[in-house]
Amino acid sequence: MASGFDTLTPADAPRFVISVDAMGSDRGPSAVVAGMTLSAQANPAIAFILHGDEAVLRPLVDRRRELRDRCSIRHSPRAVTMHDKPSQVMRHGEGTSMWGAIDSVKNGEATVAVSCGNTGALMALSMIRLRKLPGINRPAIACLWPSRNPGGFNLMLDVGADIKADAADLLQFALMGASYARDGLNLQRPRIGLLNVGTEEHKGRAELKLAHDLLAASAQSGDYDYIGFVEGGDIPSARVDVIVTDGFTGNIALKTGEGTAKLISDFLKEAYNATFLSKIAALLAWTSLKRLQKRIDPRRVNGGVFLGLNGTVVKSHGSADATGVSAAIKLAFQLAQSGFQERLAARVASAGRAGPETGSEKVETQ
Repeated sequence: MASGFDTLTPADAPRFVISVDAMGSDRGPSAVVAGMTLSAQANPAIAFILHGDEAVLRPLVDRRRELRDRCSIRHSPRAVTMHDKPSQVMRHGEGTSMWGAIDSVKNGEATVAVSCGNTGALMALSMIRLRKLPGINRPAIACLWPSRNPGGFNLMLDVGADIKADAADLLQFALMGASYARDGLNLQRPRIGLLNVGTEEHKGRAELKLAHDLLAASAQSGDYDYIGFVEGGDIPSARVDVIVTDGFTGNIALKTGEGTAKLISDFLKEAYNATFLSKIAALLAWTSLKRLQKRIDPRRVNGGVFLGLNGTVVKSHGSADATGVSAAIKLAFQLAQSGFQERLAARVASAGRAGPETGSEKVETQ
């Protein structure tokens, strides 16, 4: 991942502990353990607390020499399914692998939690176990998006924590996104855009117009450049660094982008396998095709970060394979290594103290 978190870690460096929910994956715990193994091979500074059914997990872990002395298994007799309602999990989730993974962060045993499980349940449990940062009304999920920017990625939030967001929420998303971009993408003054149906100031819903004014008024104190409204076509562009939107719109955009990337990959395979000459052409273009495939592969940027909580949680896709799980763990490690959570909390507190001049008066009183 070409982000500001990328650093080389000496073999004798202290280990960062990642708490992993082993039972939430659509592919089963074997995919999660395989992803952990890839991460362990690549980075000696990662250690794990693995939550799930020990009878299932122990044989999987014992077969992986890379995980020896680096993985502690915590038995959880139950798992949260994709069909469980968040409200039910909040009331009856104790004893599940997801609950345990989050509690390891709450108790200070791990720095970041990673789960492939039910997004709604994961956010609900994260909110009740970790609680929101002071001054935050609504947490958000942030994801990296391949782009034309020099670093290779843009950041978008919210992409599914909640379908609602009023103007004050969107301002908070902007402040949290700016903090992520500074620490994660090495952008000292990130450019922030507000996703809308057009770039003209008269377009959009009433809350977007109000958010437009709040983001503009808060740019100086928030240490970011507000470029105004952006459209869907700007999401992968070099015009903006952070795209702010509500979770309903952001999640649809995210899933559409991932589906489109897979469609392009499938179309390329079909085109180059169509005839004998096209197969020869594919061989000649093999290096370029592999570079393109890597660049548009959604697994490389798998992992949405929950922002606005007293602890860091990374949500991996439920269908992620070992490569995707490893990418989510890598992101979790990079967040832990950078001290991102502490910096974000400090930024949010500073924005809250700024009061009415930043447009945060409404934020503080919610």
